Amino acid sequence: MGNVRRVYVEKKPDFAVKAKELKHEVKHYLGIAADQVRVLIRYDVENVSDATYQKALQTVFSEPPVDDIYEENFDAEGGNVFSVEFLPGQFDQRADSAEQCVKLLNEDEEPIIRSATTYVIKGDITEDELEAIKKYCINPVDSRETGMDKPDTLVQNFDEPADVAVFDGFIDMAEAQLKELYSSLNLAMTFKDFLHIQNYFKNTEKRNPSVTEIRVLDTYWSDHCRHTTFSTELKNVKFDEGFYQAPIKKTYEEYLDTHKKLYAGRDDKFVCLMDLALLAMKRLKKEGKLADQEESDEINACSIVVPVEVDGKTEEWLVNFKNETHNHPTEIEPFGGAATCLGGAIRDPLSGRTYVYQAMRVTGAADPTVSVKDTIEGKLPQKKIVREAARGYSSYGNQIGLATGYVKEVYHPDYVAKRMEIGAVMGAAPRRAVQRLTSDPGDKIILLGGRTGRDGIGGATGSSKAHNTQSTSVCGAEVQKGNAPTERKLQRLFRREEVSHIIKKCNDFGAGGVSVAIGELADGLRVNLDKVPKKYAGLDGTEIAISESQERMAVVVAPQDVEQFLAYAKEENLEATEVAVVTEEPRLILEWRGKDIVNISRAFLDTNGAHQEADVEVEMPKEEDNFFKKIELPKVADALQKNDNKSAWLAMLADLNVCSQKGLVEMFDGSIGAGSVYMPYGGRYQLTETQSMVAKLPVLKGKCDTVTMMSYGFDPYLSSWSPYHGSVYAVLESLSRIVTAGGDYKKVRFTFQEYFRRMNEDPKRWSQPFAALLGAFDAQIGFGLPSIGGKDSMSGTFNDIDVPPTLVSFAVDVAREKDVITPELKEAGDKLVLFTIEKNAYDLPVYEQVMKLYDKIHELIGKGAIRSAYALDGKGLAAAVGKMAFGNKLGVTIADDVTAETLFAPGFGNIVAEVKEEFLPIIKEASAIVIGEVNDAQKFVYKDMALSMDEALDAWQGTLERVFPTRATEDKEKVQSDVYDTKNIYVCKNKVAKPTVFIPVFPGTNCEYDSAKAFERAGANTIVKVFKNLSAADIRDSVDEFVKAINQSQIIMFPGGFSAGDEPEGSAKFFATAFQNEKIKEAVMKLLNERDGLALGICNGFQALIKLGLVPGGEIVGQNPDAPTLTFNTINRHISKMVYTKVVSNKSPWLAGAELGGVYVNPASHGEGRFVAPKEWIDRLFANGQVATQYVDPEGNASMDEEWNVNGSYAAIEGITSPDGRVLGKMAHSERRDTAVAMNIYGEQDLKIFESGVKYFK
Repeated sequence: MGNVRRVYVEKKPDFAVKAKELKHEVKHYLGIAADQVRVLIRYDVENVSDATYQKALQTVFSEPPVDDIYEENFDAEGGNVFSVEFLPGQFDQRADSAEQCVKLLNEDEEPIIRSATTYVIKGDITEDELEAIKKYCINPVDSRETGMDKPDTLVQNFDEPADVAVFDGFIDMAEAQLKELYSSLNLAMTFKDFLHIQNYFKNTEKRNPSVTEIRVLDTYWSDHCRHTTFSTELKNVKFDEGFYQAPIKKTYEEYLDTHKKLYAGRDDKFVCLMDLALLAMKRLKKEGKLADQEESDEINACSIVVPVEVDGKTEEWLVNFKNETHNHPTEIEPFGGAATCLGGAIRDPLSGRTYVYQAMRVTGAADPTVSVKDTIEGKLPQKKIVREAARGYSSYGNQIGLATGYVKEVYHPDYVAKRMEIGAVMGAAPRRAVQRLTSDPGDKIILLGGRTGRDGIGGATGSSKAHNTQSTSVCGAEVQKGNAPTERKLQRLFRREEVSHIIKKCNDFGAGGVSVAIGELADGLRVNLDKVPKKYAGLDGTEIAISESQERMAVVVAPQDVEQFLAYAKEENLEATEVAVVTEEPRLILEWRGKDIVNISRAFLDTNGAHQEADVEVEMPKEEDNFFKKIELPKVADALQKNDNKSAWLAMLADLNVCSQKGLVEMFDGSIGAGSVYMPYGGRYQLTETQSMVAKLPVLKGKCDTVTMMSYGFDPYLSSWSPYHGSVYAVLESLSRIVTAGGDYKKVRFTFQEYFRRMNEDPKRWSQPFAALLGAFDAQIGFGLPSIGGKDSMSGTFNDIDVPPTLVSFAVDVAREKDVITPELKEAGDKLVLFTIEKNAYDLPVYEQVMKLYDKIHELIGKGAIRSAYALDGKGLAAAVGKMAFGNKLGVTIADDVTAETLFAPGFGNIVAEVKEEFLPIIKEASAIVIGEVNDAQKFVYKDMALSMDEALDAWQGTLERVFPTRATEDKEKVQSDVYDTKNIYVCKNKVAKPTVFIPVFPGTNCEYDSAKAFERAGANTIVKVFKNLSAADIRDSVDEFVKAINQSQIIMFPGGFSAGDEPEGSAKFFATAFQNEKIKEAVMKLLNERDGLALGICNGFQALIKLGLVPGGEIVGQNPDAPTLTFNTINRHISKMVYTKVVSNKSPWLAGAELGGVYVNPASHGEGRFVAPKEWIDRLFANGQVATQYVDPEGNASMDEEWNVNGSYAAIEGITSPDGRVLGKMAHSERRDTAVAMNIYGEQDLKIFESGVKYFK
């Protein structure tokens, strides 16, 4: 039977949240009644000694308090059993993390582990029903069903790949023969490009090309890499007749005039979508309206130079922003596609050496509430896509430690053609840290980060192809899997100024892999593909050249800096290899096994393929369907015809594009980095959704009050009527949302996302993007504000369905903390006023008036006259005031003279604001009208309608509850909450003037910056050390370094994060395994027992403490089956929101500065924070004063209500201590606070934990 051991791990029934959720889905979504559903994790393990294996069973593969473990087999009790594994070549984070953890138990062993998920379905189920369940559980793009037989070995033997073939006779082929070859290769390029290649090899190189050369050129010239569609010359532009022809044609004429003036004397510039997208910026720059743009040949992201005050001194910072889409990969493999969408978005500014600190996610989907039976053949169900994509993006962002400040899913039936998945990010760095230099001959290129495998081969070309029912089943290799902990290491490395400073140039590995990422760094390059680190053997030269494996960077350094750079990478536990050299001759040469398999001139590569041409016929929006003259939602319009205001209001709140998305938004960590000025939902009840994201600049040391703002604008229904109007109003909407946050519209910079159906020879197919970009051109010139970047995705077609014409505008502004206001209504008695924009005869905004109005609003906010504000969208005023009202549950009385049109018709660009009565005179000068007032009756009142807050919230919250649930149980039982008051608090005998805190960093740790900052602010020194585990020697070295650091410290702080991605199945395994090491264990116990030291663990750190036994026992002993532990939240997903906690014991020195019985509000962000323990344990903890804090509502009542006890913790326990109180573990992130952080949250945020910890030693 070989040496493979098999282990099955299953959650005990009380904790089996995944199985419970699947049973619910099988019943309610698939309509199949199963009696029981079980989910087991299966590990196959080889190359591990008996001793290590026995240890791993209880520490790595399972957690004794919550798991049952079965070796080799388990009793399925007659149920239907099937197992699912990743396809070969797909990254399996669970198995990878398990291998890393087992290596920590014995660094000299080389374990091989494979994981699978085993499902047991019991009940009277037909073959067809079982197939339906399997189809729901298995996405064939990345997974497959696997048999129950155990393999003899897990060692994979790969065949030696053959030499790269040459296309014999290529240069002499007749056109018909060449066409046959072209058709057989399934390329993304056109046949015209293929002829262009034949011509080049025949006349210039005088030889036949290799397979690799064709594949590399196909990648280089793909629409994804070279924007082929956007660069197609548009020859004959014709405008159809229609009422709106005048403004659209006028904009085109203005564009042509600008084109003529700016490109005078040049014959290389022609009309194309790319030029249309860029020309407004070029013109505004020439007019001196873009003085803050960073000038550089390196284009990694949009980059502006901002003067910033740090500790009172002005310094220049680079602020970067970037939007990225992953529409095609997310459509076919939602988890991996969305995860790598964010990964790719982060790597762009990161390659520009800025630290990415905030993300926004804007997505497009069809209705996810429909039945699974409505799924189109060849597609995944919408509900499955939206949920898995949200899980993927949030999993990546949550692991890497990036605050996602704003999340919005836009619904339109035509996104069934292909999903839209946009990630937009903000990055920043001091300008002094970033050099922008040229690559000189002799410079070396270092490949950093992840290894290369078959995942993502053909991703660039795949996303550029047309898709139909068949093609989606063979795209598997095109989807990459993300590995966020590796990208986190890259972020840490690049954030160090001494590292950033020796990078001359950098490129991230996005589309096209080595050939493009390294290929773009210099004109002349020789790349040695044999040096590229591989995930496994057996890859041939072509695969190594074009694989898009994630988390890789290529950096150019001078020869004398290579050793130093490699040493820095090692300190951050990153693999780094020198793979290429810059050459004098401008050619791209890729060498594999001693032969050149690519040798192409730079000039030919840069032709970007054959010149493509097309004609355009611009269709006109129908005047009779005027979007602005009607109420968009049919249900609302029907109710209003019957004079039923209440039904109209409820229908509007329940609409897919108005209703609450809280269950979706809470999956994304919104607070990490301690810089989020807004939490996504604000007010005392966290129910007013924000319209933009605002964050403090990520300054590592010192005080700074600069903030950045980002918002988006887009309405698919408006754009479907008129792409031209859609773009104008997308720009206006994004601008209005910056204004309502307190931003100054005059400083805004835009970046656009274009997403359209696939183009072909039909001139009408080109109408939508052409009209949309004309609209965007008009808005940029009209406002005098440029878009300085963007991303186009031009393949939104499936069979005969096209995505809605999409141009999303992202607006970015830089402001100060004091400028910011929050959108929730503040106080009963305040007046509500409406500022209205003017439109011309063609339903377009009058830019001059809008600018004056927005200027005035900015001034009024600065004077304190406006207390809260909301920008209207296509749904009108009622939706806006409803959302403003929910956060503090304040009602609204609408004046009788306000018309139903004003309440429910589109109001793009209009702004509703809350003002104190005494400011009304100056408000009215800005031609605002009073439309109502805030009441304290918790009612929406309009004419004869009185709608209660509860009814309104039920309508608003109900629509997506089955798709993105906000609660898993209805349990609201009250919980005991007595305070433990003692005079007997542990006193430190070993006093220290300035204590030192040791903060260990493991793969997946992401709160070390915030934790170090909190301790330094409290007056401590910190030692932050990365645990290195790339080799056995690294592990031994790290153990010694950790012991040394612990011996120098008085406090150990276990920071939050996702220890190895919270895998293998269970949080903080990595921490716990490493700290069981005898040497480290001894150092920790000495610190506690001999030096009166302290230990603190927050979130993942609390999980580490409890798995080690440091809480509640005070000793490192591991866990036995009845020990308290932390397990999956009852809702079976990550939860990120502010939680109220009450201090119920003063026994711990950590809580000396907190008020006993006081209620504090802190961010929680975790997937496994549910405290569980047998009743005897809980009683003992309370009796001994070891329960430090409990989850409560804002009034201080503890209960099992999931609204407040967010993870379903037993007895609502949030934090516990060791018996003498010196070790504290808690879930909520007390370190994530700073001035102006979470401004829209009400309550005291500072428990003074860090100050108390430092004070204890004085």
